[in-house]
Amino acid sequence: MEANERLLRAAALLTEWYASSRRALPWREAPTPYQVWISEIMLQQTRIEAVIPYYERFLRELPDIRALAEADENRLLKLWEGLGYYSRARNLQKAARQVMAAYGGELPRGAEELKKLPGIGDYTAGAIASIAYGEPEPAVDGNVLRVLSRLLALDEDIMQQKTRRRVTAQLRGIYPSGERAALLTEGIMELGETVCIPNGEARCGLCPLRALCLARAQDAVARYPVKSPPRARRVEQRTVLLLRCGERWAIRRRPGKGLLAGLWEFPNVPGALGAEEAAAQVPGVLGCVPCGEAAHVFTHVEWRMRGYVIDCAQELPEYTWAAAREIRERYSIPTALRYYREAIGE
Repeated sequence: MEANERLLRAAALLTEWYASSRRALPWREAPTPYQVWISEIMLQQTRIEAVIPYYERFLRELPDIRALAEADENRLLKLWEGLGYYSRARNLQKAARQVMAAYGGELPRGAEELKKLPGIGDYTAGAIASIAYGEPEPAVDGNVLRVLSRLLALDEDIMQQKTRRRVTAQLRGIYPSGERAALLTEGIMELGETVCIPNGEARCGLCPLRALCLARAQDAVARYPVKSPPRARRVEQRTVLLLRCGERWAIRRRPGKGLLAGLWEFPNVPGALGAEEAAAQVPGVLGCVPCGEAAHVFTHVEWRMRGYVIDCAQELPEYTWAAAREIRERYSIPTALRYYREAIGE
């Protein structure tokens, strides 16, 4: 059986399976293009279970493109707090403003037009075009590459762009339109998330494609997908300074570019400092006590942190000072520093 015929048969089976077996998720209930867009951006690098409360809260406060375009940036980032990859939220707002100015407040239908918007790449454009508009456009992510690698027993490295482009072109050649486009896009994603899973043993006995799957026929499911190893993460030691003056704590805003751009943070310095070294970073110190260690893993770097509560004689002008409750409610402190946000209490 040729690859195209195998894909056509798989597409028919997947759409039928998904139509009867899909999970109930909030963005699947009569989705608008806006809802598809928001959910797909949130789901990048984030588990479905974690996204659901964020999605529901986000849609309550920013129910449409106009509301997103006009939202205060601090409020937008606060709504996003905990999801990480904050550039996604900023790009959402940039794109919303562009849609208001250039498209009359309606997301364009075609994938090529969608890709002109900030933060929308091939995958997200394909998802919006097929799910929201029924366009015959695939959305190829890690789940899709894994499913198709096993279905077709592909020996190509899925981390390489040429593999992704070839798989996308193959899929586009057999893609349906209308409701079946949406069912196929969501069906492949659902299969990759629940059956043809990335970690642990694939649940082949539950798979609607098991009779078509070349990897299963070869008893080689664990061999696929072929994937080059990730780049080693760089480890950085950092010391977090929880500066306190009375009932108020010091925070500062990070630079507008780079890691955690524009978010608020507790002052911190490179290195794993001892208590005396930490106290020496600040003038007018009344006391300095350790408050624990924490770690956070980003894509390419890992922070290993130790923190100190440092009592100050006066509020230092280079920082913003606020009570713990105000920091929790108003300022976007990144997940990387959640341990220390909890350490300052209510």
